[in-house]
Amino acid sequence: MLPRTPKPALWRFIKGSAKTLFVLEAVCFAASYGLYYRMNTDRDFRRYINEKYPYALEYYYKIGEIVGDIKARETDAKYWRSTAEGFKNE
Repeated sequence: MLPRTPKPALWRFIKGSAKTLFVLEAVCFAASYGLYYRMNTDRDFRRYINEKYPYALEYYYKIGEIVGDIKARETDAKYWRSTAEGFKNE
């Protein structure tokens, strides 16, 4: 039987780094999907994103236009204008 030799430290480092990278990538994917899902279903959250991070909402609209939802930007703007007018009238 051949004697067992320990694996080089570099190989263990690469293997551990690959596992860490895989887990980190999975967490980032889950977080980005959660953010996309919330932006896709909650108009008030999109308004919050528009106030705090307008560039992120711009990317959301661009992706939506590529995928096929062309009217999302206009629909949101129309809704936000109508709610703003409602607050002024009260």
